[in-house]
Amino acid sequence: MRSRAGFRCGETVAYRRRVPANPLLELPDMGNDLLRVEDELLAAVQTTDALLTEMASHLIRAGGKRQRPAFAVAAGACAAGEPGPVPRDVVLGGVSVELVHLGSLYHDDVIDEAVTRRTVESVNARWGNLRAILAGDFLLAKASEIAASLGTEVAGLLAATIGRLCEGEVRELEAAYDVNRTEDAYLLSIDGKTASLFSAAARIGGIVAGLPREHIDALTTFGTAYGTAFQIVDDILDVVATDEQLGKPAGHDLVEGVYSLPVLRALAGPEGDELRTLLGKPIEGADVERARQLVQQGSAVDEAIDEARGWCGRAVASVADFADRPGAVALVGVADHLTDALVALRS
Repeated sequence: MRSRAGFRCGETVAYRRRVPANPLLELPDMGNDLLRVEDELLAAVQTTDALLTEMASHLIRAGGKRQRPAFAVAAGACAAGEPGPVPRDVVLGGVSVELVHLGSLYHDDVIDEAVTRRTVESVNARWGNLRAILAGDFLLAKASEIAASLGTEVAGLLAATIGRLCEGEVRELEAAYDVNRTEDAYLLSIDGKTASLFSAAARIGGIVAGLPREHIDALTTFGTAYGTAFQIVDDILDVVATDEQLGKPAGHDLVEGVYSLPVLRALAGPEGDELRTLLGKPIEGADVERARQLVQQGSAVDEAIDEARGWCGRAVASVADFADRPGAVALVGVADHLTDALVALRS
């Protein structure tokens, strides 16, 4: 699996609009609500077995932006009435999605043979693949247990989300080193492996906060559209950013045979003939750098940026009917932040 721990572009580029680094934190109670998320995450993985507790809490203690729980909290803050801390069930809904995300990272690192994650030693590197897989399974089980406590609709939604996540990852594995991968296949994959978690977080937050059904559906659309843009941006960064900016080796997807939107556009353009001679098989060293140069030198990156901006626009449009609610304002700010990052990539 190749899920992303977070969007780093904001740490390396200047924005042209005055948008805070994390617009979700503009919600008055978001800081405290995210502290509640941390407490509930740690409480969820406490067991009578000290080793399992240590493994399950390893990445929780390593930190993270908690974007998916923040989406659930922002969705809950779209409810009518006086602003204030969201109900505990909203926090738990966000925790359930975050546990799914964390469980997928444990499995990711086994598949990728990763040795670090979030600047700390990966679970598989420290305790071995078998224990890492079991710890990941445990996190998924705890996520399901929490979802079940929130009602049958949330339980069913989270189970379906885990299924979509698996489908997206399998689609990506099936397309490895395929220079004929279609854009539709790419979008289907990222819909499952990335967008589904943002979508589920927003939907669960809306459900447990008791929002009207049409608002819940709109928040679901927002999460899907934003999550799609988020992944496209991450894929663009893989071919244009440096190792230092990314905090990981640039061009990693090219090495792994994961051909994302900018690569697919380059394959269809004037650079396609030379690029095809490099891709379709494992590459390293100078071939990786040459492939990145070919993707960068044409219009492929700009086209991918335009595609991501279009998804951000869809996200914003989806919540227009209640755009004055504090939670919706924060969510629109997140989409604007991503759009500004795309503008900065062009400058």
